[in-house]
Amino acid sequence: MELDLRPVLDVGGLLVSSFVVHAGLAIATLLILSPILAKVRARRVIWNLPLAEFGLLVCLIGLYTILL
Repeated sequence: MELDLRPVLDVGGLLVSSFVVHAGLAIATLLILSPILAKVRARRVIWNLPLAEFGLLVCLIGLYTILL
């Protein structure tokens, strides 16, 4: 199994680091998950919600880096 890691993406002639794309996808996913976390009342279970969201963001960036 060969991984094709591209450190730089060409988006319409603009060279963008793949990390920026992965971070953007993670932020978009977190924005989608935020209302879902509010609906299931995650605040009563999670002590520090901003810290939990940051941890989730880091995990999502890592997941997108591995998968993409």
